[in-house]
Amino acid sequence: MKLKHILSATILLLAAGSASAQDFVFKDLQGQAQRLSDYRGKWVLVNFWATWCPPCLEEIPDLIALHEAHKNTDLVVIGVALDSTKESVVEFVAKKRISYPIVFGDYDMATQVGEVEALPTSYLYDPSGKLVSYQQGMVTRSSVESYIKSKKKK
Repeated sequence: MKLKHILSATILLLAAGSASAQDFVFKDLQGQAQRLSDYRGKWVLVNFWATWCPPCLEEIPDLIALHEAHKNTDLVVIGVALDSTKESVVEFVAKKRISYPIVFGDYDMATQVGEVEALPTSYLYDPSGKLVSYQQGMVTRSSVESYIKSKKKK
């Protein structure tokens, strides 16, 4: 009987842990909280990157275009800078005129979303807040829009 209660409690803890792991809270460079739950009803692309990472830098113009095209309707991009200094991130964001929220983060913070074993790495959440896609390596505006369009048809 005791084993059954222990197993039930363990299953509940695992379920609770996985549910809360999906809702992240980050502070962006302006000090504003960026919460997944604040974006219910929109797709959310969380992109982990660094200022020294060539493929990260290559995808940023597409991420800016993606965010600008959709921010007022159905999608937001949140960038999380890893392995850089805060000063280099602030300078880079200003120079490249990155319009989406940027978080200065670390790998412990990243675990709120998932594993980041390579840069760039992106996680895509659907409008209900469910994680639906993960990609190591570059993403493009067209690949994200195509993915979302294919999911809307179903």
